Amino acid sequence: MRSQKLYFDLFLGENRYFTKHRGWISGSGTSRAILGGTPQLELPEPTEPVPAGDFIADPDAQMHYFAVDRSGTLAWDRSTFSYFDVDAHIVELIPASVSDAFKAHLRSVGVSYLIAGDEQLDMAEAVRKIGAIFDTDEIILGGGATLNWSMIRDGLCDEVSLVLMPIADGENGTNSLFEANEKFSAPVPIAFSLKAVEPLEDGSVWLRYDVQGPVSDDEAPASASV
Repeated sequence: MRSQKLYFDLFLGENRYFTKHRGWISGSGTSRAILGGTPQLELPEPTEPVPAGDFIADPDAQMHYFAVDRSGTLAWDRSTFSYFDVDAHIVELIPASVSDAFKAHLRSVGVSYLIAGDEQLDMAEAVRKIGAIFDTDEIILGGGATLNWSMIRDGLCDEVSLVLMPIADGENGTNSLFEANEKFSAPVPIAFSLKAVEPLEDGSVWLRYDVQGPVSDDEAPASASV
């Protein structure tokens, strides 16, 4: 928990390192964990037409949780959630193909949404809209592994900031930092360039890398084992 708090302090704490952003993006798995699962709701058809376009429920919110939802399954029962001492307003990132019943549900609980893409969620358009609507050129990407990789793979992430904790548990099936999913992105070698290394007070290490982009197989370094 101490290492998690150090991670939090870097992008949301009182003396944060990253200061220009208005929130962070996470994938559907992270959102389901916040919800405690995926509630199965019978969403009635709206009695009135749902207005076209984006919906901003709380224009005065200072911090936002941008939830990737490719198929309209995250039926939130709240419009904000707390991460340590920060209250973040929830903003869904959805394609236009999501049903009006789902959009009406989000409106009813005060959850904002941005529409990016027609049949499929277009993350490049989502990132562009976040920058334009929330007047920011810095966005924090908070995973999980599939979202991290698809954003890296599509050239939508220019820096990796990693807090490495001094602990191991030997569990099987633990997600890696990056995982390709054939629905969204393929594996390919991506090169990073080290920017900074900083030890933290609990023995953790904070690593920062620039993302250099794809490299050919003969340029990729061989993996090392311990």
